[in-house]
Amino acid sequence: MQLHDLKPSPGAHRKARRVGRGTGSGRGKTSGRGQKGQNARSEGFRLGFEGGQMPFSQRIPKLPGFKNPFKKIYSVVNVSKLSRFADGTKVDAVVLLEAGLVHAGEEIKVLGAGGLKRKLVVEAHAFSTSAREAIEKAGGSVTVLGQPRKIGPRRTAAKAPRPLPEATPPPAPKPAREKKGAPPAAVEEATPPDEA
Repeated sequence: MQLHDLKPSPGAHRKARRVGRGTGSGRGKTSGRGQKGQNARSEGFRLGFEGGQMPFSQRIPKLPGFKNPFKKIYSVVNVSKLSRFADGTKVDAVVLLEAGLVHAGEEIKVLGAGGLKRKLVVEAHAFSTSAREAIEKAGGSVTVLGQPRKIGPRRTAAKAPRPLPEATPPPAPKPAREKKGAPPAAVEEATPPDEA
């Protein structure tokens, strides 16, 4: 078979219907659109338009709320699940993943449900207050992974205490204004004391 022998399957290509080519063609005058009405016009109507009644997409109720793009998703581990490890074990992400307690690639949060009687060194990205207390009460220690959130200079300045305003001296009194048209005030000349 050569390149010039290739051709589409029979019936795959149909000739375009030629409308508006005279009354003798069978599809002249109104070109298959019928008489008058909205479908006979060139504009037609948009997708989802229902003749002016409230469209279906606007009639149905919508779910409330929104999707928070900054939401943190943790693999949650309860304190009761940590009792399977021996005393003095360093429980980190690798150990928890091997035990099948967390999902790969997700940050780990330890919650305080259940009891703990083992002395463990636990490393995770977040701890609840009750989980931290339970681990430390059993004699273990807690290490929070990841760097703390950095605060920019603007937020640091906003959190810093503002200095108290300095006491400013009272403003000097304004000189009395002279009335327009009034004669100037006579200046009294100091008379010298009588000579003895």
